[in-house]
Amino acid sequence: MKVAVVGATGMVGEVMLKVLAERNFPITELIPVASERSVGKEVAYKGNKYKVVSLETAVSMKPQIALFSAGGGTSLEWAPKFAEAGTTVIDNSSAWRMDPAKKLVVPEINANKLTKEDKIIANPNCSTIQMVLALAPLHKKYNIKRVVVSTYQSVTGTGVKAVKQLENEYAGIEGEMAYKYPIHRNAIPQIDVFEDNGYTKEEMKMTRETKKIIGDDSIQVTATTVRIPTVGGHSEAVNVEFSNDYELADIRSILETTDGITVQDNIALFDYPMPLYAEGKDDVFVGRIRRDESQPNTLNLWIVADNLRKGAATNAVQIAEYLVEHKLV
Repeated sequence: MKVAVVGATGMVGEVMLKVLAERNFPITELIPVASERSVGKEVAYKGNKYKVVSLETAVSMKPQIALFSAGGGTSLEWAPKFAEAGTTVIDNSSAWRMDPAKKLVVPEINANKLTKEDKIIANPNCSTIQMVLALAPLHKKYNIKRVVVSTYQSVTGTGVKAVKQLENEYAGIEGEMAYKYPIHRNAIPQIDVFEDNGYTKEEMKMTRETKKIIGDDSIQVTATTVRIPTVGGHSEAVNVEFSNDYELADIRSILETTDGITVQDNIALFDYPMPLYAEGKDDVFVGRIRRDESQPNTLNLWIVADNLRKGAATNAVQIAEYLVEHKLV
């Protein structure tokens, strides 16, 4: 089992290597891949050092699986080249997510739709993954009509440059800016570029991807995504309107028995999800579960997850695990 990690020197790539090692993924040969300027550098994996190779070299090595986290432009150009060589690509960028011919996969929800013919598989947006993991089982029982979500997203979602900006500002050091504005002691209500409708690309990703993953275009989704000065993960306030009424005890029971979810919801003990405690963990944490008293059949949830793990690396590795387990590679 040859596995290429494209973008191995980046923030998500490093976490991918960590997750592959932790989960003991059956790799016989690791192929770390990065841009030309990183070729020849070394990355560590399970106590060994591996030299970074170019994309061209990696394609010629014909890995069975390539985990991509190197940006949309790289994915659009190179994923088809890997696929032509017989490699199954799991892509973490937004390049293929809304392509009607490509599957957009959260393994706990829709991995069963994958076949051997799926040579490019899209990994969803980080903020979408954690939300749909909680919503999909609730939709099955109560039928979701509408979702209103506001996000509070970690600077790690932007990358190393943004983490450095926050650290510099915290220490009072002038440095390179990842954002147009300071992020320390601030909240920036813009993630990604604005689309013509006044929403950001991130907000529209959550809207479009939710429908595709759950497989129901009738679900109405509206989002406001905000960058805040945290590093542990993304948090979301989610308001869900169902067609049918529910019992809170049933909601809790459904969430508690859903793979990949940890319910943290004991207000008597001030127990609720927070990014500080989600960091480094693979689960999606759900709390503040309560009825919306302003209208019928409506629920409020607070959902937190480490965006570099379940929101990116772990979800991609779980897809790879499914492919191996079901002999699709």
